[in-house]
This record gives sequence, structure tokens and C-alpha cells, in this order.
Amino acid sequence: MKINLVLHNIRSTYNVGAILRTAEGLGITSVITSGWTPSYDDKDLLPHLRAKLDHQIAKSALGAERMVPQEKVEGLPNWLEKKREEGAVIVGLENNLSPTEETKKILLGDNLAKLSKAAEIVLILGEEVEGIPQDVRKYCDYFLEIPMRGQKESFNVSIAAAIALWELSRLDT
Repeated sequence: MKINLVLHNIRSTYNVGAILRTAEGLGITSVITSGWTPSYDDKDLLPHLRAKLDHQIAKSALGAERMVPQEKVEGLPNWLEKKREEGAVIVGLENNLSPTEETKKILLGDNLAKLSKAAEIVLILGEEVEGIPQDVRKYCDYFLEIPMRGQKESFNVSIAAAIALWELSRLDT
């Protein structure tokens, strides 16, 4: 099973690096950056800015930034539509769902049978505080939610990514 990970509007370079490291460790197919997510080796940036961001990403990625296939996407909705046409199942990692979105919710730790037959999954992670914006959510076939047992309502995005990617990577074994 192919798993493509979309980082949409992730602000922290350190979160990006940590997610790249997790993605490499779990054999994720590719990482797509979109919105204002900083990208490693972004040719669109001035050299001094690229060097600064690359250093910050590399600090937590520890070499994975050069190992994981990455793509920067400008038009995420068009990219998602193309992936859907190719047969990918699009999944958002989100815990603040509307009543309509609740019908598409899959709790991690429960039966992931709805996803086990997919040849390709696109997992979308959104901005650290606000999550996945509405204009991107409408492309999601399902939403994964990590059940919380403590008083906090969510994990850091890099931790949530690790939990979700671990569960999804087990579908392929």
C-alpha cells in the first residue's frame, strides 16, 4: 500500500523535520508540502532563507530530509482531485469534526477495515492549531481521530502524525 503524506500549512520547521524522520522510518511513499508549510531545499526561496529553513528542518529530521521523496504542491485541491481519480483514498487527521464529517470518522485503535483494501492512501495533516481548513476537508473520504484519554484535546502534529502513520503502515503487513 502506498501512503502519501500531505503537510498543509504546518508552521514549524521542527515539526516538518520530525514528521520527515517518522515518514522515512515507516517507509512512507512520499511527503507533499502545501500552503505555507516550509519545504526542504525549496528552490523558490532566496539562498540564505533556504539555508536557514533547511538547517532547521534537518535539525529534527537527522538526514531523513534527504531520504524521503518530497514534492511541493501549489494547488492542493487539484492535486487531491487527481489522486482521487487515480483511486487513492483521501484521509484527514482531524479531531474537530462537524456533524456531517462525524459520519466519516474512524477512531484510531478501532477497526481500520474501511482503509485496508486501499492501494493508496493520502493522509492530510493540517496547521498545528486550526487543523485542516474547510476548503481541503471537503476532499476527505474519511477522517482519522486519535482518542484522547487525558484532559488535552490533541497531540502535537508530529506526534499525531507518528501515531496515525504507524497504524496505517500496519495495514500493509
